[in-house]
Amino acid sequence: MNVKERREGYGYLIDWIIRFGDLFLINVFFLISYWIFLREDLIPESLHYREKVISFLLINLCYFITSSFIRFRIASNVAYLDKIVQQSSGFITLYAVLLTAGLSIFKIINIPILPWIIIFFILGTLFIGWHVLFRILLKSYRRKGYNYRQVIIVGGGVNAIKVYKSLIGSDFGYKVLGFFDDNIEKKEELPNYLGKTSDVKSYAESVRVDEIFCTLPGSQDDLIYDLIKFSENNMIRFYMVPEFHKYIKRRFTLHFIESTPVLSLRYEPLQHFSNRFFKRCFDLIFSILVLSLIFPFIYLIFGAVIKWTSPGPVFFKQKRTGIKGKEFYCYKFRSMRLNSDANKKQAVEGDPRVTKIGHFMRKTSIDELPQFINVLKNDMSVVGPRPHMLQHTDLYSSLIDKFMVRHLVKPGITGWAQVTGCRGETKMVEEMEERVKKDVWYLENWTFFLDLKIIYLTVANAIKGDDKAF
Repeated sequence: MNVKERREGYGYLIDWIIRFGDLFLINVFFLISYWIFLREDLIPESLHYREKVISFLLINLCYFITSSFIRFRIASNVAYLDKIVQQSSGFITLYAVLLTAGLSIFKIINIPILPWIIIFFILGTLFIGWHVLFRILLKSYRRKGYNYRQVIIVGGGVNAIKVYKSLIGSDFGYKVLGFFDDNIEKKEELPNYLGKTSDVKSYAESVRVDEIFCTLPGSQDDLIYDLIKFSENNMIRFYMVPEFHKYIKRRFTLHFIESTPVLSLRYEPLQHFSNRFFKRCFDLIFSILVLSLIFPFIYLIFGAVIKWTSPGPVFFKQKRTGIKGKEFYCYKFRSMRLNSDANKKQAVEGDPRVTKIGHFMRKTSIDELPQFINVLKNDMSVVGPRPHMLQHTDLYSSLIDKFMVRHLVKPGITGWAQVTGCRGETKMVEEMEERVKKDVWYLENWTFFLDLKIIYLTVANAIKGDDKAF
């Protein structure tokens, strides 16, 4: 068997290794858990052979059922660690529901809810860790020149160079054989010029080519169609790199209305109902926990100090711009003395309007806690772009491109811009532009784990105190 055949033959085994590793991990984990919880009140020692067999079958059957709903892309050439973590978490969540239901139907175990949650939390951590570790090892394996796909690039323009740099600069397992372009002068410019576009077929027939990346302009329809037909007849995957990439430099989505392709200018994960539903459920649970466990004590302590140090209400409410431009009243603990500029002027460093207790609350973000009421009312989310005063929305929407894009999602108590240095007073338009950029990035790259990261960074900044919070 030659090197080419051996490389192809081993590639398909990767998925089998992942599946075998999953099943081995799950079965060993539950075997160990069985011995740990082997007590009469949880799992009786007298568990019959039939019940043990049913448990074993359920543990493995639920894995295969879950696999039919959630597919992993660990072995794919292009796969990111955050997506692997997200898919693995979703897999274990669904697996836990199915297995719990199965074991309950057969009345095999009687483990209380808390230990059961801890068991699946530990399993989930191990499961995610195994998948992340395998992906890292696979990338390392591919860096050494194994399990790669051989590709050629048709066209020698700017898009072709961008594709080339993306492929060779990654650990995704691609080997770029070279370029084909009808302009002979490109021979000196391109890293590995292989010939004219008419030479593609003969080259692909003599050398194993797994994928073709076509960067030709749309004006060469006949040639592109011919290459597509050749690729399909020779089991070569064909990818088009459209010309509009030169003026749309962001992630976008291609939809279809029947067979007509429609391009969306940006990818928005929160357009999907499942993502919005999951985010809203988290918002409700998190805000209820904060409002019932933390907020009453904070209100009693800081409410009393606010009333004692300056006349006026404990809460400050202000109209802000919400999702799709909808106005709502945003709640905060009052951190300033009553003044006529509250709805027009931002707080600045050394602002005389801010009280002493207000300065502390702003520094530690305690003044934002009443906004969990806004979250409960569905005006806001725990994480999202920070809402601005109406006057600032009117001002910056006329000065900054894409400013209103940030209002395609619900505003948040904290956000990506706030935890990455864009908090506090915006003295120049450039500072607001940077904030808007990060808000739009959040909108286009949302994941549940990104929200958790932002919450963690927010809490960490609140504990140490944020220099830009005044």
